[in-house]
Amino acid sequence: MLKKFSYKQFGNLQFTKQSFEDGRFNSVEEHIKILFLPKNAIIQVDFQEIEMKSDSLLFINPKVVIKPCETKDGQLLHFNRDFYCIEIHDQEVACDGILYNNVFEIPFIALNENQSEDIQKIIREIQFEMKNEDANTEEMLRILLKLIILKSTRIWKHQHRLAEESQQADVQFLRKFSKLVEQHYRTLHTVADYADLLFVTPKNLSKKIGLVSKRTPNDIIKERIVLEGKRLLAHTQMTVKEIAYSLNYEDDAYFIRFFTKNTGLSPISFRKQF
Repeated sequence: MLKKFSYKQFGNLQFTKQSFEDGRFNSVEEHIKILFLPKNAIIQVDFQEIEMKSDSLLFINPKVVIKPCETKDGQLLHFNRDFYCIEIHDQEVACDGILYNNVFEIPFIALNENQSEDIQKIIREIQFEMKNEDANTEEMLRILLKLIILKSTRIWKHQHRLAEESQQADVQFLRKFSKLVEQHYRTLHTVADYADLLFVTPKNLSKKIGLVSKRTPNDIIKERIVLEGKRLLAHTQMTVKEIAYSLNYEDDAYFIRFFTKNTGLSPISFRKQF
């Protein structure tokens, strides 16, 4: 079901293999998404297959490629930026918040039984509200959507031991680094580049990233470049030379060595898989 409020769009789809194969997700590829998955569901996220150990939420930017492998009663909420991502929203719960702007990990939120029940209740309220056609429907849907994001942000902070008031500066720093990598990974490839943008030393940057990730800033930057290379190889007709150039590698041979070292496959071999 999709609701349109002028140029603003908000919708809800059942997330199943059948709905994926029917092509129902094609029309919402460019939407921002929240996906509720039950325990034991299996999903492919950007070439990585993951099984849910508990009921979970996944926060998905438009570029991320998702595919259901084995799931029952998954629920996909989707919306365009006009519906929610406007500048008046608090940074932390906007679409550049830590849930949607996370280069450290695939942003799953594992839910315990009470949390899952709470989130499913809000999703049912959203589904009920979508049947309404009154003047308050749009704002009610936006409030319910924000409620899920707020609750999930709180859970994420507790799970990463970053919930204390004194740690909020660290959370904002991590969000800013994540956002900068997402903005500049095509052109800036070194830790020093990002340390300069954040006005810290490379050593201090590594220390702060260590709060949420066992990977180094260098690992994170490289993985983001590799991921984009994979997406372009699998989902476009661009040549390897064109992909290398788009990622700021003037020498495509250097890009081929970089990609092969980090994936174990040459770009051509990777493309053949898809």
